[in-house]
Amino acid sequence: MTTTAQAFSRNFLGNSPTWYKNAIIAFLIINPIIFQISPFLAGWVLIGEFIFTLAMALKCYPLQPGGLLAIEAIAIGMTSSNAVYEEVVHNFPVILLLMFMVAGIYFMKDLLLLVFTKILLRIRSKMLLSFLFCSVAAVLSAFLDALTVTAVLITVAVGFYAVYHKFASGKKDSSKHDHSQDGEVHSHHREDLDAFRAFLRSLIMHGAVGTALGGVCTLVGEPQNLLIAEVADWNFIEFFMVMAPVSMPTLAAGLVTCLVLEKIKILGYGAELPERVREVLVDYDSAQGSKRTLRQRNELIIQGVVAGLLVVALATHVAEVGLIGLAVIVLLTAFNGIIEEHQIGHAFEEALPFTALLVVFFAIVAVIHEQHLFSPVTEWVLAFDDDVEGPILFLANGFLSMISDNVFVATVYIGEVKAAFDAGTITREHFEELAVAINTGTNLPSVATPNGQAAFLFLLTSAVAPLIRLSYGRMVLMALPYTIVLTIVGLAMVTFNI
Repeated sequence: MTTTAQAFSRNFLGNSPTWYKNAIIAFLIINPIIFQISPFLAGWVLIGEFIFTLAMALKCYPLQPGGLLAIEAIAIGMTSSNAVYEEVVHNFPVILLLMFMVAGIYFMKDLLLLVFTKILLRIRSKMLLSFLFCSVAAVLSAFLDALTVTAVLITVAVGFYAVYHKFASGKKDSSKHDHSQDGEVHSHHREDLDAFRAFLRSLIMHGAVGTALGGVCTLVGEPQNLLIAEVADWNFIEFFMVMAPVSMPTLAAGLVTCLVLEKIKILGYGAELPERVREVLVDYDSAQGSKRTLRQRNELIIQGVVAGLLVVALATHVAEVGLIGLAVIVLLTAFNGIIEEHQIGHAFEEALPFTALLVVFFAIVAVIHEQHLFSPVTEWVLAFDDDVEGPILFLANGFLSMISDNVFVATVYIGEVKAAFDAGTITREHFEELAVAINTGTNLPSVATPNGQAAFLFLLTSAVAPLIRLSYGRMVLMALPYTIVLTIVGLAMVTFNI
């Protein structure tokens, strides 16, 4: 007979391992004690605990344990609810983007799956395919938002995976199929399924890194870019030109790294598409094409037109990205006959849990701000001579962005540098050099962990991550070569140009 205590224990964090539950409980017990001893130390311990919940995302979605840590931090005075609210308001454009743009991409999934299926089936070279994924993601991220591009990658990967998983499970009819479970996968398909997962992992990681390579180049590529551009008073062209001496060499180095990784086949890269999986996808593509009705063809045409309007709207920044996403939802649902609430609701299932997690992350950022956790690093960096401040600032921003929000890190440092310029401590030329170091520092080394980039965190907590077995540790490992190359080349270019 189950006791009340046993029932409570089983309900707490659901099916998570017992050791994980005990670890979260231990965190909640020790945090108030450490806070009484040293609020500064408690803040850094909280960051470590939150990173732990992200690393264990496949054991338990980070929203619940991370949320408990955030609630406790507010309750014991590490930050306040008003401070969290201010962080949320400051990052509201990102929240809008997640709420509406990702949902908008959902209604475009048929077109995206069609286009990428054609690419996948016609390009047999894995090296060329990886290069294409990385370079296209980079180009798109220079004009769109990295989260939007990542949403596209996720949609495409889930679509590919679902097609083969349904076949491997012997589900040939049109009934619903749960492709998150392998119980019905036939034994002779399991090896191909594992190889297909490895293939998708490598492609999607190349694409995710590509969003960072392109996102650093323009003021619309990442949220902090726009913030830095506003402080420095740079327009689109000016921003591109001042970043180019660093962003263009790192883009080239990143694309070369993509080719090298596929050539030497290390750290999970180089996995080929199994021939039997290719045959399934070819058959699926042929079957879909043969039974596509006139109405479905018209739906694809509407999706293509709206996709074109989306690119133009985002490139010209006619409105906040999230509002453009809402317009995409309205256009696609109105002209494709999707008018029932439950049909529309499915589009929001992917992004809203991550949106909630991001708000929890902003609570941790509020703790960083309230406890001045980065102040010692800031004071240390600005104490250096002018000729080494840029490289040191690049490394400091890179390191802090690996463990925190790069938008927050950029906000802190560009504010400090702008204050120094306004006070007459530094010249305009030196201010611009430091602004370049801040922007590239928060964008490039931060690919090291999912914490550093919202797009990476979105990928880690998305529906595709457990399907293709993409854990926190595996993401860090697969990003390692890129981290090393981008940090070295970025640092060299910042040093050379300053």
